Amino acid sequence: MYNSNTPLPSELPSSRQLLSSTLLAAIAAGILLVTVVLPAEYGIDPTGIGQALRLTEMGQIKQQLAAQAEADAATPPAAAAPQPTAVTATPAPIAEAAQGAGWRDEMSVTLTPGEGAEIKLRMQAGDKAEYRWVVKGGAVNFDTHGDGGGRSISYEKGRGVQEDQGELVAAFTGNHGWYWRNRGQANVTLVLRTRGTYTDIKRAI
Repeated sequence: MYNSNTPLPSELPSSRQLLSSTLLAAIAAGILLVTVVLPAEYGIDPTGIGQALRLTEMGQIKQQLAAQAEADAATPPAAAAPQPTAVTATPAPIAEAAQGAGWRDEMSVTLTPGEGAEIKLRMQAGDKAEYRWVVKGGAVNFDTHGDGGGRSISYEKGRGVQEDQGELVAAFTGNHGWYWRNRGQANVTLVLRTRGTYTDIKRAI
């Protein structure tokens, strides 16, 4: 049986080298904490890097939805959350939306318990987009919002919602759309249909 040779004392790292490596690792961890973890998880951005990388907005949304989840837990089961109204203008007819007639894009997202997802439309100021989304298998918390050019806006929020529809009007040029989080105990599938004057649509998270 072959045993590996015991390294010589001269081959082992010195205490100074170990201390230096530990300090470098601690500094790197601190940089990641300040520039990535704090903005993305808590919406705290002391350096401004999180805003540039669009991590701060994600952290702020997470904190808002976490507060909503706490409020949900404190609400008696018999109290039903009110259904939100459309963002602006008149909602599209439900019968037409259910058939998927005339929609430009359709995206489907499956969310596990606790998981969130974000879909954004690239829009110019004043652009209008009709939308309808439906949750299969449960309900979600949501935040309809926009960001771009250093600006941000929240159009509408809801808790325990199974569907929503309406017209989204871009307050400024940028990305406008929805963030959903599944606070239930089972997987849900969310289907989003959109049409209107937007450049493109993509899943951001």
